[in-house]
Amino acid sequence: MDNINNLSHHFLLAMPQLNDQWFGQSVCYICSHDETGCMGLVINKPIGMNLSDIFSELKIETEKSNGQSIMQGGPVSPEQGFILYQGNYNEVDNMEITQNVRLTSSKEILENLATGAGPENSIICLGYAGWTAGQLEAELAENSWLTIPADEELLFHTPMEDIAQKAANKLGISIEQLNTHSGHA
Repeated sequence: MDNINNLSHHFLLAMPQLNDQWFGQSVCYICSHDETGCMGLVINKPIGMNLSDIFSELKIETEKSNGQSIMQGGPVSPEQGFILYQGNYNEVDNMEITQNVRLTSSKEILENLATGAGPENSIICLGYAGWTAGQLEAELAENSWLTIPADEELLFHTPMEDIAQKAANKLGISIEQLNTHSGHA
């Protein structure tokens, strides 16, 4: 797959007509995209749990409370945790998305986060979004998603409730400008 069609390290911004429970009003970060399909994480839909809840559930000892929200990453494997993080933290097995953005499902990283030894910036999701070969491309052709190049500032340093608008701003548009009646050129 050539780089023009590879949406790894891009955001998918749900268009208004995409109104299902998983993806309506979502921003999905694409972790990998190739000829076999695509994998991403919804990064702006909290599930009502925080990191301290996860520590407690997994019996990971920590000396301080951590209120970091856990995201609803997507409908695939909702019982599995995924940690998207910034930096060259290589203490655990990980998938390198960019030189400075990585993904892991290692429980060890949670233990390190509990002690303060883990990466400074992370997004923790339960489940992920997956598309089979050609499925995402078909959804893009139907105008279900708007694609926007990702950057670490938006990904790790923007409040989740502001990500969609700030991502749209990168294209010079406002969320309010999007409507449910998109045309095809």
